[in-house]
Amino acid sequence: MSSPTLLFRALLTGSATEALRNVILSLAVSAKSRKGSKRRRLSMYLLTVAGIIFRSEIAILLATQTLFLLLRGRVSIKKEILPAGIVGFLVGLTFTVLIDSFFWQKFPLWPELTGFYYNTILGKSSDWGTEPFHFYFLNSIPRLLLNPATYCICIPLALNLSATAQTSRDITIPLVAFVTIYSLLPHKEWRFILYIIPSLTAVASSGASWIWTRRAKSILYQFLSVILVLSTLVSFAASLFLLYISSLNYPGGTALVRLHAFALSDNATIPVNVYMDNLACQTGVTRFLQSHTLRPDGQGPVWRYDKTENETMLLTPDFWSNFDYVLAEDPARVIGKWEVLDTVYGYAGIGLRPETDGVDEEEGQAVKARGMLPGLHERLVGPYERFVGIATRFTGGRWPVIKTRPMVHVLRRQGDKKAAL
Repeated sequence: MSSPTLLFRALLTGSATEALRNVILSLAVSAKSRKGSKRRRLSMYLLTVAGIIFRSEIAILLATQTLFLLLRGRVSIKKEILPAGIVGFLVGLTFTVLIDSFFWQKFPLWPELTGFYYNTILGKSSDWGTEPFHFYFLNSIPRLLLNPATYCICIPLALNLSATAQTSRDITIPLVAFVTIYSLLPHKEWRFILYIIPSLTAVASSGASWIWTRRAKSILYQFLSVILVLSTLVSFAASLFLLYISSLNYPGGTALVRLHAFALSDNATIPVNVYMDNLACQTGVTRFLQSHTLRPDGQGPVWRYDKTENETMLLTPDFWSNFDYVLAEDPARVIGKWEVLDTVYGYAGIGLRPETDGVDEEEGQAVKARGMLPGLHERLVGPYERFVGIATRFTGGRWPVIKTRPMVHVLRRQGDKKAAL
């Protein structure tokens, strides 16, 4: 993932987390207190700015939070909602229109409004896949919370204990309403609801605190406290495992890096024309990975990239004759004489060794060695394989493995090499 993308997500989640933090802190003081009013106003201001600049779905979270506070009599329309909404709207809109219009060379441009219209009003987000209504509740939220004790023990306990129930419900109800409303959109991704996880973790922490401080009072609390400790350790180990799996989800980005290396070693012609198909672009190819080096004579870039999706053009031989290299999911769809320089494998699920559903285990190990952290892998693979060798003596030779499959192929047009790069 590129640094600008990480920065974008950090700013987005940071704004939402700080906003929800202020909502939670405002619940600890009187609804009419000056400090509580200031925190609610700051929360609504941050959510408004984040929704306008970063992600339009934040507007739904803002709406559910504001409506719930209104119903609970904890917010004033005149003193808090209108000032925060007007200032946040003007500040956010000014920043996004001026900055994005400059970079896209189109004025006026409000990207989130354009994205909202395209994805929600026109329903085009469904083109990227759909999920059932319950996907966020039964799949995304448990996976994001990771530790089963969080949502099976701690949160239910916090919602039902007399000492923590009211505050926990005040935090949870607007979040559940946000997810419920957003679940009406057929296309679903966990990143769309990521903002609610810190608040749910806060609710879970109150339940965990209740258990831990009473662990010496009964056998039940002792048992639950042991579960909390063990589940936390297992979840930490699982997070490291999932981190490695995540590195296998971006074969397109890996393929583009390797393509650049191949072209340099090939002394490719200037400019180098590259075509990248839809799968490559969905799995790691970004503008930040593209090379923006200019030709020595200043007459254009060294690299030219094409992401055409027009099916009619993709069936035309003349179209493919324009390219020197191609990143393709299926080489058979690339017309002409091409040589496969490399194949990048991607994540294909979890299996049992040696029964890996036809996945070449040797190739899978090669993929691991070329992973995101090759140095770390080389240091860990030896001890790990020795441990597996001992463990499989007691499991009939079977052991969980990460399955991979061919995802993106790096192709080079066959023919004589031209002028050096």
